Amino acid sequence: MEEKQSDVVLFGTWYSSYCTRIVLALKIKGIKFEYVEEDLANKSELLLQYNPVHQKVPVLVHKGRPIAESFVILEYIEENWNYHPKILPDHPYERAKVRFWAQFYDQKILLGALPILKSKGEERERELLRSNQK
Repeated sequence: MEEKQSDVVLFGTWYSSYCTRIVLALKIKGIKFEYVEEDLANKSELLLQYNPVHQKVPVLVHKGRPIAESFVILEYIEENWNYHPKILPDHPYERAKVRFWAQFYDQKILLGALPILKSKGEERERELLRSNQK
């Protein structure tokens, strides 16, 4: 059963790996969806309404019901659209390994890279300010 495009809406931002994993899952499953790009410096009222606790992306809205947090959304996609291709393995041990590595990536690799990315961004901002002052 194919969903209407307006039945599935993903609020995200292009530079978030958390959002990218949801986009990939939806595409792998062949689920049509509407994508809403969020400006996290100026969050939309809809994002704040759909995720009032964390006020961040990704948020998947399915038939008007919001689901937040990327791994929770992945599990929802897998359970709601329970057909092949599968996103997560069927065997509980194999699923646990996927969860482990996803969490490892999120907590060690991604969070470890944030100070580097932030410092490079701040450095670029300083360079822009200096060049604009000349």
